[in-house]
Order: sequence, then C-alpha cells, then structure tokens
Amino acid sequence: MEVERLTGRRILITGAASGIGRATTLRLLAEGARVVAADVSEDGLKETLALAGTDRLTVATADIADEASVGSLVSAAAAELGGLDALVNAAAILRGAHTHECSLELWNRVIGINLTGTFLMTRAALPHLLASGRGVVVNFSSTAAFFAHPFMAAYSASKGGIFSFTHSIAQEYGKQGLRAVNVVPGGISSGITANIRDLVPEDTDWDLFGKLTPALPGGIPGPEKVAGVVAMLVSDDGSFITGTEIRVDGGAHQ
Repeated sequence: MEVERLTGRRILITGAASGIGRATTLRLLAEGARVVAADVSEDGLKETLALAGTDRLTVATADIADEASVGSLVSAAAAELGGLDALVNAAAILRGAHTHECSLELWNRVIGINLTGTFLMTRAALPHLLASGRGVVVNFSSTAAFFAHPFMAAYSASKGGIFSFTHSIAQEYGKQGLRAVNVVPGGISSGITANIRDLVPEDTDWDLFGKLTPALPGGIPGPEKVAGVVAMLVSDDGSFITGTEIRVDGGAHQ
C-alpha cells in the first residue's frame, strides 16, 4: 500500500480476529495507522498480529457485550495510543432460526453483542473521540437491516438498531466535530458468511435468498472490499461524510 493517509491516526477496532474486522485492521495498518485490535478470540488475534508484522498493532481480548470489559478495553486503548481518533465497531455474530422458534436466549445474545455491544463501545470511546477533534465512529449495519433476509430476525433487528443509533450520534455530536457512518456490507466473504449454512435452520429454503446475489461479475469478493471503504471513512478523504450509509454489496440490492 503506497498511500499512507492514516499516518498518526489512532484507531480502535473490534472483531479483529477474523473476516472483515481482520481485513480492516490490516488495511488501516497498511495506510499508516496505529491500531488496537480487539476480539473475544485470543487465537484469532494472534493470527492477526502475525499477519500484520508491525509494532503499530496492539491486540486485546475483550467481550463487547460486557460493560466492565468494554470499559477496560477502551481505557487501555486510549492509554496505549495516547487518545483515539476513530472507533470501528466490526464485532458481530449471526444466529438464524425460524422466527416462531427463536428463543429469547438467542434473541438476547444477538442483540446483546451486535447492538448493545456497539452502544457500549461507542459510549466509552466518545470522550476520547471528541477530545481528538476529528473523531470518527464507523459502525457496521447490514443489508439485512433494509432488505428481506429470512431466518435472521434477531440479526436484522440488531443491525437496524445500529443504523438508527449511528444517525442519532451523528446528529448529537456533529457540532463537536464527530462523524458517524454506517458501513453496510452484503454478499461479502467473511467469517459469518463462510459458515452461514451452520447458522440457519437445516430446512432453510435457499430460494428465499435469491435476491442477495451481486449484480457485478466475479462472484463473492473477500472482506478487503469493505476494508478499503472503512479506511477511506476514517481518513481525511471521508471528512465530509457523516450520518449516512455506504452499502458495499456489488449491486445486489438495487
């Protein structure tokens, strides 16, 4: 990567042990950022650290659904980096079920990690991001929040909540220089999509997913396609983008 538009930027990212979170971590580092990368998977973080091969990356295990864990993570990250310029909330899980069979435990787990976890991370990071003067929050919604994704009621609801939450903080803190943007992936190869058949009911009618095919040729791309968008958003190239969404789905939902 020749362009180092993120040199000096201090960034905290979650979900960095695999998929889009890992690809984004590596892209941010390639563009010169200093990064604290977090996940619940210690082994996955070790792999990310090895792939990065730079002392500008620090990894930390944390559970974003746990308030105390989030508080410790954000405080440690801000201390390690000397502040925060950007927060990237990439951590998420997907669990599918027939909605009439969806347990409250499954519902609460998905909402707790995806939506409440995004809230907890953002709330803890906001004072540091505001102090930066150029703070950015990049949240991950999903095409599931806007278009029909069957068997994913809890996941869709969590991502719809993130969409609204992001707009709220963009308006609330915009005058203080904070930007907040939703990235909306769809049809991307990631840790979640790679195991999708294990995450939905065995009798899933796959014909119901027919509208999720990208319009562009080349099949399903890797998470690097999303990572490049995130890098743009947290750089000066994204300085006039806030309170909106960028959909990265190859035109599957035109």
